[in-house]
Amino acid sequence: MSRAFEELYGIRDAFNGVPFNGRTDAWILSQVVSRHNVDPSGLDAFKPRYLQHLERMLREPGPRKGVMPGVRPLLDALSARDDVFLALLTGNYNDGARLKLEYFDLWRYFTCGAFGDTVHERNHLLADALAQVRACSGLPADASHTIVIGDTPLDIGVAKFGGARSIGVATGSHTVDDLRASGADVVFEDLSDVEDVLAVLERAES
Repeated sequence: MSRAFEELYGIRDAFNGVPFNGRTDAWILSQVVSRHNVDPSGLDAFKPRYLQHLERMLREPGPRKGVMPGVRPLLDALSARDDVFLALLTGNYNDGARLKLEYFDLWRYFTCGAFGDTVHERNHLLADALAQVRACSGLPADASHTIVIGDTPLDIGVAKFGGARSIGVATGSHTVDDLRASGADVVFEDLSDVEDVLAVLERAES
């Protein structure tokens, strides 16, 4: 994002000090545009330029690049069930999320979802995600039968705002205590104990 913005506006490290965790890409970009008082009329060029940089950088080595423990086995287990529908709820641009998840062969688990292309208020994403689930699956998806899994207090806030339950996973920048304090129904250090996570999900639906 920083490289794309610098190429467009000549401002180096423009995103320094702007919080990313749990925010939507649309909100993040709006903060930078406002902070640096730039003309937003040229922003149509930002997303494709950012995606070009993202695709290239995904192929470069990085210290935290990889799939977190238990994620793939859990998705395998859930995708094999006929009483579960997996959807993606993320603040990333749709195409950005696709690039990231395709790189790790995770995109195929999600039929639809909600993304941060135009949404500034992350709490609105749950309603968008449920509408997408109803449209692409025909299921009567509602928040009371939804469990949001995330690694930031803002993810937990999405669930609380929309009337869903939540599982916090402390594999990001927030601790177990942070996620508990934010109101998560259950918190895990990571998802490595897949059977335990599945048991929690089943209890939540009982």
